[in-house]
Amino acid sequence: MSLKSSSKVDTNRVQLEVSVDADAFEKAVDQAYRKEKGKIAIPGFRKGKAPRKFVEKYYGEKIFYDDAVNAVYPGALQQAIREANIEMVEDKIDFDVVSAGKEGLVFKATVTTKPEAKIEGYKGLAVAKKRVEATDADVNAEIDRVRDRNARMVSVEDREAQKGDIVDIDFDGRVGGKPFAGGKAENYSLVLGAGQFVPGFEDQVIGRKSGEEFDVKVTFPKDYQAKDLAGKDAVFKVKLHEIKKKELPEVDDDFVKDVSDFDTLDEYKADIRKKILEAREKAAKDEVDNQLIDKLVSLLQAEIPEAMFRNQIDDDLRDFSYRLQTQGMNLQNYMKYTGLDDEGVRKQFRPQAERQVKLRLALEKIAELEKIQPSDDDVESEYKKIAESYKTDMEKVKKAIPRENIAKDLGVEKAFGLVRDSAVVTEAEPAQEKPAGEGKDGKAGEKAEEKAE
Repeated sequence: MSLKSSSKVDTNRVQLEVSVDADAFEKAVDQAYRKEKGKIAIPGFRKGKAPRKFVEKYYGEKIFYDDAVNAVYPGALQQAIREANIEMVEDKIDFDVVSAGKEGLVFKATVTTKPEAKIEGYKGLAVAKKRVEATDADVNAEIDRVRDRNARMVSVEDREAQKGDIVDIDFDGRVGGKPFAGGKAENYSLVLGAGQFVPGFEDQVIGRKSGEEFDVKVTFPKDYQAKDLAGKDAVFKVKLHEIKKKELPEVDDDFVKDVSDFDTLDEYKADIRKKILEAREKAAKDEVDNQLIDKLVSLLQAEIPEAMFRNQIDDDLRDFSYRLQTQGMNLQNYMKYTGLDDEGVRKQFRPQAERQVKLRLALEKIAELEKIQPSDDDVESEYKKIAESYKTDMEKVKKAIPRENIAKDLGVEKAFGLVRDSAVVTEAEPAQEKPAGEGKDGKAGEKAEEKAE
């Protein structure tokens, strides 16, 4: 098997002419005969017993050629791709047999390849890093959240229900005098002011006392998810069984001992401040990475085949579907709840996929330009890390993931490290911070993780 020629026929399209020698093709033809002979009936022979030369004489010399070509060409094509030093990015192949016979097989295959990428100016990129701080208000807010989690519920007997109370109610709703799905429940626990129910419902419970029975009149929003109720008036008969309020623990050393490994409030506050600073520092660094990613994507010059975006969307959807399954949902239900079809979901994932593909191409090119080559120790260490994360044998990982793939991924990581280390970082004033542990959109570092994908 050998590559006869390689020629570019269009943007990111390469035609390979490949030959398979006579012996290899003859072996494939004979294997095709042996596989099919049990189904063949020739006059004068029992079914499956006719010699190959009689079968070929009866049905034609080329009877087994199609099967032989299908058997031999995938391996021959992969070898030719390696010889041509190209990377195919799409399974769709334009295939044409030039000749097949006693002299062997010659075929042409036109494949879609990874594009030629160009990138300049990736060193010394200017980015801004937010200066982080943790104020007393931040620390107190975190303590309040812990207090809230450790609050106990106590019954209220001497007053009406207030915003923030939890009430135990029965309700029976009717639209036009008729019941509707989901409109009835007993001993339902409702947090007043949380917006769990139709607008106006909770406001009409506020001010009522335990044991009261009353009507609540509401109008369903016009954009309500249940179309048969949207915009319609409803009346709920409500019975209020019990009112409860949260009783928060006092913030003292005893509270600290209950909720942490510390003995004093000062120690506890110092630890909270430290953790807030660490989380915000990580978020700030991740945001710097995000800025670098944006700049690298904008610097990339490449005519990227659509197949690469499709492939990335497929990969992202598989990951997303797996995450949904871990949450007890599937992609079909997700589409039902969001009102999206398959095309809509893919469109939703398109910007992310484009960003990932462009970033990968940029970093691969930087690794090439900088002659970044991970060492054997680097590769072995990565294999070990993967094996430990999946709790499996390292040899199994090596069989599943080619060494060159690991090396390429490590090269991409090192390329991003080079870009990060050479960046010119200026300090910016801290913005309004979100709760500790959260970054942009509550997903600190999510975009930066793209560099390793």
